[in-house]
Amino acid sequence: MNYYKSLTLFLKANRLPLSENPMIAVVPCKGKCTMRDKEFSGDFYMITFKKLKSGSISYGRTRYDHENGSMSFAKPRRIIEYTNLMLEDAGFNIFIHEDFLNGHPMHSEIKKYGFFDYEINEALHLSPREEQIIWELHDKIAAELNSNMDEYSRDIILTHLDSILKYSQRFYKRQFINRTELSGKTISKFNQALSKYFDGGLLQTQGLPTVYAMASNLNVSTRYLSDMLKQETGKTAIELIHVYLINEAKNRLKNEDQNVSEIAYELGFENLPYFSRLFKKETGLSPNQFKKQLVN
Repeated sequence: MNYYKSLTLFLKANRLPLSENPMIAVVPCKGKCTMRDKEFSGDFYMITFKKLKSGSISYGRTRYDHENGSMSFAKPRRIIEYTNLMLEDAGFNIFIHEDFLNGHPMHSEIKKYGFFDYEINEALHLSPREEQIIWELHDKIAAELNSNMDEYSRDIILTHLDSILKYSQRFYKRQFINRTELSGKTISKFNQALSKYFDGGLLQTQGLPTVYAMASNLNVSTRYLSDMLKQETGKTAIELIHVYLINEAKNRLKNEDQNVSEIAYELGFENLPYFSRLFKKETGLSPNQFKKQLVN
């Protein structure tokens, strides 16, 4: 695998046109589009728009191929591989070295966009109107890069970049809604996975269910799962796991033959104070207060 700390070295190694600014590059793709068919990584963010005719892109645990009009996002130090890419139409790559964001609000803001942690098969599929919006912003960034750079250039470029990310967030929400209608409610599948975890005795062998375990069961990334669930329910994956656990605890507290510590252990909590704090956060009562209330 090739690792690049410098964006300029990355562009040279892949025989791509050099940028006017060594910290950011907008690279067009037409016809064949590849990074010399090798795994690579670097200290830069990557935003990609492509309509694939053939070939594949891979990062994370998955591959992505033969889909049209899609955007994908990768953060620094993620391993990426392009293989024999042929495009139906024009596409682009935007590379932003992380140092380009230093001292600017975007340095923190960009980390809030969960789609940089999505798997490649969770790409953003754009409508024709959405494509037009993204291309217009791409063109503004490219134009600013190719003009005479001055003290305003960085702020202008980052303003357009911020718009791309905000629109992408909006378009992902639209995609979540559309794909939910096609594939069924994520929350139903999530609850089924939790029930299977409980019924299979995994609490005793693997401890409390994690977001990673649930996401792996549903074949999605942890961030994509949480964002989908947030869209559907207003709660993240970890919040829903807590709700499920406390509901199970409330049910078991009705059994007078078990004390709080036994129930906590059965539910995978090795730390009784943590269980009590979580229970009180969700119900407003401690487990003992809840049990006492039931008796009364």
